[in-house]
Amino acid sequence: MQSYQEFLDLSVGFPQEGFEIIEDELYFHDLNLMEMIETYGTPLRFTYLPLISKKIQQAKLLFQQAIIKNNYRGSYKYCYCTKSSHFKHIVEEALKNDIHLETSSAFDMPMVDALEKKGAVKKDITVICNGFKTFQYKQYIIDMLHDGFKNIIPVLDNKEEFNLYDDEIEMDTPCNLGIRIAAEEQPNSQFYTSRLGVRMEDVIDFYHSKVEKNPNFQVKLLHFFINSGISDTPYYWNELEKYVTLYCKFKKVNPALDTLDIGGGMPFKDSLVFDFDYEYMINEIVSRIKEICAENDTEEPDIITEFGKYTVAEASGILYKVLGRKQQNDREKWLMLDGSFITNLPDVWALNQKYILLPVNNWDSEYERVNLGGITCDGQDYYNQEAHMNSVFMPKTRKVQYLGFFNTGAYQEVLSGYGGIHHCLLPSPKHVIIRRNRDETFNFEVFGEEQNSKQVLKILGYTTA
Repeated sequence: MQSYQEFLDLSVGFPQEGFEIIEDELYFHDLNLMEMIETYGTPLRFTYLPLISKKIQQAKLLFQQAIIKNNYRGSYKYCYCTKSSHFKHIVEEALKNDIHLETSSAFDMPMVDALEKKGAVKKDITVICNGFKTFQYKQYIIDMLHDGFKNIIPVLDNKEEFNLYDDEIEMDTPCNLGIRIAAEEQPNSQFYTSRLGVRMEDVIDFYHSKVEKNPNFQVKLLHFFINSGISDTPYYWNELEKYVTLYCKFKKVNPALDTLDIGGGMPFKDSLVFDFDYEYMINEIVSRIKEICAENDTEEPDIITEFGKYTVAEASGILYKVLGRKQQNDREKWLMLDGSFITNLPDVWALNQKYILLPVNNWDSEYERVNLGGITCDGQDYYNQEAHMNSVFMPKTRKVQYLGFFNTGAYQEVLSGYGGIHHCLLPSPKHVIIRRNRDETFNFEVFGEEQNSKQVLKILGYTTA
């Protein structure tokens, strides 16, 4: 019988970048995972910050190469989509790479203000303000514009949003606006058009009626987001052509327009068979925008992206211990974990999201097919198939077994309600942040201890302290 390591190598090719096996144990980007488990216990969430900078630099380089290769006359600006992870350590790591920010709700704005007061950003940072905006969100935008954040760009999600800005914004130079296009949904969607944005046919009419002769504002940016994400499909390329063509038409009547925000949606590695050609896709996007602009006799726009998952997903993982094994019938064997998919990795439960799953130890053991069970009393708290196969395989052993889910850094902590109460009152796991020192050694910091019962009882109103 093959060992688990031999089985995985024959199935998908292993080891792969970022993973290696040393003395029967798994290492993640040189991190000794068993040593981390022995030090901090499980369940354990960890974030390895250097990977965030690596991903940003990769995208910036590929866009720059595409711009040079295609003799593209516009520039490229990388904005980090804060909603994928708002944590200070994440945002500050991203900001080390000369990037900008994209926001989606009111409380993002005091966060940007706090970063400026600390010196992590300057007031000339570009902030793309997306989303359907509450009064508070709009008021924060207005206040920060008046406070000198001159490159905050409110992206109009509807025509009425402009009214408050028109009433209250007073600046020495015109305020830059963006308009989000209401994109068409995928063919298999329940809806024809996104609930977000202004209808395509209304964009230019709105500009003529409200902005064109208003000296306090100019529409500088046109924004769209294709819900399929960035993908080499006819749907994606058709939608891209449609919105770039609108940009060209709009530019002819609005010379101030010079930026196209193509949104986010760059995929991350969620499987051991992940095969996405970033270089090809980025070059193709730049090439097609240039081609469409040439056909419409329009100067190429500056390009902005809003990458969230791509930026942070691959920097994090979560480690579990197998608490018990249960043979429920002739074919179904369960490994019961000391955590929950519903509470720790909600996208597994809500979106059927797959992540890279690997054992941490016992790689020399034989392998077997298993189901993974979370510890809540919920029938949906399980994981039983990989992105590349309809099964989960783990080492066949009676020894203590640890396993990890990797590239889980986008959205999971926020959707889980970090620091709050969770399904079946399971505690938030301990969270460790890892940095690299100048001498290439690791620096570990406990960002959050495992939640305790006193904290939970206080939230629920049972205690006051």
